[in-house]
Amino acid sequence: MVAAAFPIVKLAALAFRQVAKPIANSFKERAKNSPFFRVYICMPPAQAYHWMEVNVKMKLLGLGKPSQVQKLNEQMAIDLGAELLGEAIIFSAAALTLVAEYVRQSRKAAAEAVVVEERWTTAESRIEELEFLVDKQAMEVRELTRLLYATK
Repeated sequence: MVAAAFPIVKLAALAFRQVAKPIANSFKERAKNSPFFRVYICMPPAQAYHWMEVNVKMKLLGLGKPSQVQKLNEQMAIDLGAELLGEAIIFSAAALTLVAEYVRQSRKAAAEAVVVEERWTTAESRIEELEFLVDKQAMEVRELTRLLYATK
């Protein structure tokens, strides 16, 4: 039964990631059309991303630190911010899928460890019972041997 559920879980995770792409595109379009999203959600991360990108490129090219980074115009910032929002949604969906798979595997491993521990405990108790039985029979053999020599 567990083996049959395994591919279903994988397919569900794949479907979740695939559904995240249209959802992200929908959020991007809404973000471009909503004044609140444009001003507070899209533009600030886009400007910050642009500033970091320019600084990193300048340093990698060996040109030093730029004195002033020009801000993106409003439309470019909205487009870049919407792209960043969409990518963040897709990344979050993928990360959530990975975390869920890790938790599922951890639980499965823990359940298997419990079964193995129970088997070892059962085997150890059985061995102790057998050792006790062997000691008891050895004592009975000694007693019978003593009785045999006593009757001779």
